[in-house]
Amino acid sequence: MSERQKSTLKKVLRYLGKYRIYLILSLVLASVTVALTLYIPKLTGRAVDFIVDKGLVDFPGVFSILIQIGVCTLVTALAQWLMNICNNKMTYQVVQDIRNEAFRKIEILPLKYIDGHPYGEVVSRVIADVDQFADGLLMGFTQLFTGVATIVGTFGFMLSVNVRITFVVVLITPVSFVVANFIAKRTFTMFKLQSETRGEQTALIDEMIGNQKVVQAFGREQEVLERFDEINGRLQDCSLKAIFFSSITNPATRFVNSLVYTGVGITGAFAVVNGGMTVGQLSSFLSYANQYTKPFNEISGVVTELQNAIACAGRIFELIEEEPQVSEAEDAVVLEHVQGNVELQDVYFSYEKGQKLIENLNLTVKPGQRIAIVGPTGCGKTTLINLLMRFYDVTGGSIRVENVDIREMTRKSLRAGFGMVLQDTWLKTGTIRDNIIMGKPDATEEEIIQAAKASHAHSFIKRLPKGYDTWITEDGGSLSQGQKQLLCITRVMLCRPPMLILDEATSSIDTRTEQRIQAAFALLMEGRTSFIVAHRLSTIQEADVILVMKDGQIIEQGNHETLLAQNGFYAELYRSQFEAA
Repeated sequence: MSERQKSTLKKVLRYLGKYRIYLILSLVLASVTVALTLYIPKLTGRAVDFIVDKGLVDFPGVFSILIQIGVCTLVTALAQWLMNICNNKMTYQVVQDIRNEAFRKIEILPLKYIDGHPYGEVVSRVIADVDQFADGLLMGFTQLFTGVATIVGTFGFMLSVNVRITFVVVLITPVSFVVANFIAKRTFTMFKLQSETRGEQTALIDEMIGNQKVVQAFGREQEVLERFDEINGRLQDCSLKAIFFSSITNPATRFVNSLVYTGVGITGAFAVVNGGMTVGQLSSFLSYANQYTKPFNEISGVVTELQNAIACAGRIFELIEEEPQVSEAEDAVVLEHVQGNVELQDVYFSYEKGQKLIENLNLTVKPGQRIAIVGPTGCGKTTLINLLMRFYDVTGGSIRVENVDIREMTRKSLRAGFGMVLQDTWLKTGTIRDNIIMGKPDATEEEIIQAAKASHAHSFIKRLPKGYDTWITEDGGSLSQGQKQLLCITRVMLCRPPMLILDEATSSIDTRTEQRIQAAFALLMEGRTSFIVAHRLSTIQEADVILVMKDGQIIEQGNHETLLAQNGFYAELYRSQFEAA
């Protein structure tokens, strides 16, 4: 077993520690089951010895033994049933704990991890890999304990019958271990590769289903099919190899078992002829030989399943052990009475080491100012918003709100100070009302309707089948992109936060409605610090300060008239939009 497998197994055992009572009960019940199962062949051997010859049968003795066998069988069945309950309870409690911990970790992972891993791959770890792990773990509890106990118990019973023949059995059976070990090493590699490839496939399927319209709009169906076929081909290849190696385990160990049975039969026959043992004892011994070798088949199968389970557990533990986002200090400040003072001091940031993005960025924003951020794609506009909301932490310098470094305040209070409307809509599965009150759960019906009217969403909501109680999914269902964006705007109108972030907030709305919403935003922004990211320069001409960004730096700063007079990059952008039109 490799160091990685040992490490994963130790982590699994730590989870099992909470449910040791079930583990102990399972072991006790397994011992009872094995002991009674192995006692039955001994009783059978005695019954055979009671049948001496035709007309020489001790019927009372035979009937007495049959009653004992019946009682042993009933107790064994009850013990097995209780053992399975313990094993199931323990396994699925552990699985529940792992899934809960994985989901809790996803909640606190830095955005960098979520952005850097396909959603489907993360889902595959939490769902498919944990299911595979559960199957392997359950098989391990059900068969591994009983298998080992059967081997030990059978060995003891065989010694009590005939020491010489017992050693014949013991000498041949190690071959099973050699065969199982040879196969297990190759099986683990294949199952690990299978699990990784399955995650890759899930990620592709998730991406394609979520973006089906985009794929069809750009005619990329054939390319996606080819990509899927390539991943599916690799999955088929590693799955076939994993299944092949795992499936040859049982036939190989059965062959060894047949050798053991043959050896016992031949040596036992000579022992009976020479008077070393009775026919009944030989009958018991042959039964024990079968029972002794049978667990080797089961254990080899369990080992194969455990290889798969450990490979899957390793992937889920990788997720659980990912570095969480930087935790808040115990004395973190709760941001209250926000006026809207924001200051960026010598800010440096990059998503990847060695790839520069924002460098030496300085900005001072006073309460109530409207700050517009413009520039070409990839210049750092949305990145600046991510830093303000502390979705990412700066790699150098500091961002201060109300003269407090945002790293020294609670994330919840910081984000409660901002209202965000982005180009991408954020909706959840629930009613229209649920989506509007997300930031203010205690809002009254009157406040909800007032906010919807301010965002010009009330009219389309009333036309829905159940109005504000209409159920939608996280993708908005039958709502248009513009209607979804109006709901997000309504949410901000309801909360009326002290600071606003508008990132292409009206990009999906028709011109007439946009003009009305801009007027509503103008009222909302009065007295509030506002950050407006826009590509259409017509929407930000009234801004107090316009920041022109390029390659992560502010290259120009001023109001609309001042920047046009400078005849610089902003003037060039402005002319490209309006003079070309």
